[in-house]
Amino acid sequence: MRIVVQRVSEASCAVEGKVTGKIENGFMLLVGFNKNDTREIARKYAEKVSKLRIFSDENGKMNKSIFEVGGKILSISQFTLYGDAWKSNRPGFTEAMNGQEATQLYDYFNEVLRELGLTVETGIFGADMKISLVNDGPVTIILQ
Repeated sequence: MRIVVQRVSEASCAVEGKVTGKIENGFMLLVGFNKNDTREIARKYAEKVSKLRIFSDENGKMNKSIFEVGGKILSISQFTLYGDAWKSNRPGFTEAMNGQEATQLYDYFNEVLRELGLTVETGIFGADMKISLVNDGPVTIILQ
Protein backbone atom coordinates (compact mmCIF):
# COMPACT_ATOMS: atom_id res chain seq x y z
CA MET A 1 0.00 0.00 0.00
CA ARG A 2 1.20 3.49 -0.79
CA ILE A 3 -0.30 6.74 0.40
CA VAL A 4 0.77 10.23 -0.55
CA VAL A 5 -0.37 12.47 2.31
CA GLN A 6 -0.58 16.17 1.53
CA ARG A 7 -1.41 18.70 4.23
CA VAL A 8 -3.89 21.02 2.58
CA SER A 9 -5.76 24.20 3.32
CA GLU A 10 -8.34 23.06 0.74
CA ALA A 11 -8.88 20.21 -1.71
CA SER A 12 -11.63 18.98 -3.98
CA CYS A 13 -12.46 16.27 -6.48
CA ALA A 14 -14.80 16.63 -9.45
CA VAL A 15 -16.09 13.97 -11.83
CA GLU A 16 -17.82 15.10 -15.03
CA GLY A 17 -18.08 18.62 -13.63
CA LYS A 18 -19.73 17.55 -10.34
CA VAL A 19 -17.91 17.86 -7.02
CA THR A 20 -17.73 14.45 -5.32
CA GLY A 21 -15.65 15.52 -2.35
CA LYS A 22 -14.41 18.80 -0.90
CA ILE A 23 -12.58 19.73 2.29
CA GLU A 24 -10.85 22.65 3.86
CA ASN A 25 -8.06 22.16 6.43
CA GLY A 26 -6.82 18.55 6.50
CA PHE A 27 -5.22 15.81 4.41
CA MET A 28 -5.58 15.02 0.75
CA LEU A 29 -4.66 11.35 0.37
CA LEU A 30 -3.67 9.58 -2.84
CA VAL A 31 -4.18 5.89 -2.05
CA GLY A 32 -2.80 2.96 -4.05
CA PHE A 33 -2.87 -0.77 -3.37
CA ASN A 34 -0.32 -3.45 -4.12
CA LYS A 35 -1.56 -6.84 -5.32
CA ASN A 36 -0.50 -8.35 -1.95
CA ASP A 37 -2.24 -5.84 0.35
CA THR A 38 -4.79 -7.00 2.93
CA ARG A 39 -7.46 -5.52 5.19
CA GLU A 40 -4.98 -5.74 8.07
CA ILE A 41 -2.49 -3.59 6.14
CA ALA A 42 -5.22 -1.10 5.19
CA ARG A 43 -6.26 -0.79 8.86
CA LYS A 44 -2.66 -0.16 9.96
CA TYR A 45 -2.27 2.58 7.36
CA ALA A 46 -5.56 4.20 8.36
CA GLU A 47 -4.41 4.22 11.97
CA LYS A 48 -1.05 5.71 10.94
CA VAL A 49 -2.74 8.47 8.94
CA SER A 50 -4.98 9.31 11.89
CA LYS A 51 -1.95 9.66 14.19
CA LEU A 52 0.34 11.67 11.89
CA ARG A 53 1.47 14.84 13.61
CA ILE A 54 2.21 17.16 10.69
CA PHE A 55 0.21 20.24 11.63
CA SER A 56 2.02 23.15 13.23
CA ASP A 57 1.80 23.86 16.94
CA GLU A 58 2.09 27.30 18.56
CA ASN A 59 5.88 27.15 18.07
CA GLY A 60 5.67 26.37 14.36
CA LYS A 61 6.76 22.73 14.87
CA MET A 62 4.91 19.88 13.17
CA ASN A 63 3.44 18.45 16.33
CA LYS A 64 -0.36 18.37 16.02
CA SER A 65 -2.59 15.64 14.63
CA ILE A 66 -5.54 16.04 12.29
CA PHE A 67 -7.86 15.63 15.30
CA GLU A 68 -6.19 18.51 17.16
CA VAL A 69 -6.80 20.91 14.28
CA GLY A 70 -10.30 19.70 13.40
CA GLY A 71 -9.13 18.57 9.98
CA LYS A 72 -10.88 16.41 7.40
CA ILE A 73 -9.70 13.99 4.73
CA LEU A 74 -10.17 13.89 0.97
CA SER A 75 -9.27 10.32 -0.05
CA ILE A 76 -8.55 9.63 -3.72
CA SER A 77 -7.89 6.17 -5.15
CA GLN A 78 -4.81 6.16 -7.37
CA PHE A 79 -3.54 2.89 -8.83
CA THR A 80 -0.83 4.81 -10.73
CA LEU A 81 1.13 4.99 -7.47
CA TYR A 82 2.24 1.49 -8.47
CA GLY A 83 3.31 2.51 -11.96
CA ASP A 84 6.84 1.31 -12.72
CA ALA A 85 8.70 3.21 -15.45
CA TRP A 86 12.21 2.08 -14.48
CA LYS A 87 12.78 -0.12 -17.54
CA SER A 88 10.80 1.85 -20.11
CA ASN A 89 9.11 5.17 -20.69
CA ARG A 90 5.65 3.63 -20.53
CA PRO A 91 4.82 2.60 -16.98
CA GLY A 92 3.69 -0.92 -16.18
CA PHE A 93 1.21 -1.66 -13.43
CA THR A 94 1.87 -5.32 -12.68
CA GLU A 95 2.30 -4.63 -8.94
CA ALA A 96 -1.05 -2.78 -8.63
CA MET A 97 -4.03 -4.64 -7.18
CA ASN A 98 -6.82 -5.49 -9.64
CA GLY A 99 -9.73 -3.07 -9.70
CA GLN A 100 -12.36 -5.24 -8.02
CA GLU A 101 -10.19 -6.08 -5.00
CA ALA A 102 -8.76 -2.57 -4.82
CA THR A 103 -12.25 -1.04 -4.73
CA GLN A 104 -13.14 -3.18 -1.73
CA LEU A 105 -9.91 -2.38 0.09
CA TYR A 106 -10.24 1.35 -0.68
CA ASP A 107 -13.78 1.37 0.73
CA TYR A 108 -12.57 -0.51 3.81
CA PHE A 109 -9.65 1.91 4.33
CA ASN A 110 -12.05 4.89 4.24
CA GLU A 111 -14.48 3.07 6.55
CA VAL A 112 -11.69 2.56 9.11
CA LEU A 113 -10.76 6.25 8.94
CA ARG A 114 -14.39 7.10 9.68
CA GLU A 115 -14.51 4.57 12.54
CA LEU A 116 -11.50 6.34 14.01
CA GLY A 117 -13.55 9.54 14.10
CA LEU A 118 -12.42 11.32 10.94
CA THR A 119 -14.62 13.00 8.33
CA VAL A 120 -13.73 11.50 4.97
CA GLU A 121 -14.74 12.78 1.54
CA THR A 122 -13.84 10.76 -1.55
CA GLY A 123 -13.53 10.69 -5.27
CA ILE A 124 -15.07 7.92 -7.36
CA PHE A 125 -12.97 4.80 -7.76
CA GLY A 126 -11.84 4.32 -11.36
CA ALA A 127 -13.37 7.57 -12.62
CA ASP A 128 -11.58 10.33 -14.52
CA MET A 129 -11.22 12.71 -11.59
CA LYS A 130 -10.10 16.32 -11.58
CA ILE A 131 -8.29 17.07 -8.32
CA SER A 132 -7.63 20.58 -7.02
CA LEU A 133 -5.71 21.36 -3.87
CA VAL A 134 -3.69 23.96 -2.04
CA ASN A 135 -0.79 22.18 -0.35
CA ASP A 136 -0.13 23.87 2.98
CA GLY A 137 3.57 24.27 3.72
CA PRO A 138 4.10 22.51 1.36
CA VAL A 139 3.98 19.33 3.41
CA THR A 140 3.91 15.97 1.62
CA ILE A 141 4.60 12.63 3.29
CA ILE A 142 4.79 9.28 1.51
CA LEU A 143 3.73 6.18 3.46
CA GLN A 144 4.67 2.78 2.07
